[in-house]
Parts: sequence; C-alpha cells; structure tokens
Amino acid sequence: MKTLTVAEFKSNFSDVLIRVKNGENVKILYGKSKKPIAMLVPINNMCNPRNIGILEGKAKFIIIGNCKISEEEFLSL
Repeated sequence: MKTLTVAEFKSNFSDVLIRVKNGENVKILYGKSKKPIAMLVPINNMCNPRNIGILEGKAKFIIIGNCKISEEEFLSL
C-alpha cells in the first residue's frame, strides 16, 4: 500500500489515480503528525451490499477492508 502526505497526493494526483485504477490502495496522511485520514481504494474492491435480517429491504451495509469485526460477528449481534 502506498502512503502519501496531502502535499504529495496533491502534486501527484494523476499518478495516484493510475495506481488506484491498477488495483493499489493509497493511504493519505495529514498534518505534522502525519495522521492517516483517508484511503483511496479501487471501486471494484468494494463488496456488494447485503440485506440485514429483519431489516431486509429497509437497510443495507457494506464491509470494506480492515474491519475489527468480521461480517459474521456483525450479523450475529
């Protein structure tokens, strides 16, 4: 995964989009502390929405990437 500061991201925007298009995740860091604030991921890496039990047709959720709880754990809550 590529990691960039906001300034690097701004100055290399087109190159970053090409990396993302080619399947790479890019993390964006902010401020002097370089705290992670965003991640660009290819849209085809996103999961398809799933229905939630009794809320079927009323609510949907998508789990993307590094979640601390698995999809199965979430559905059993």
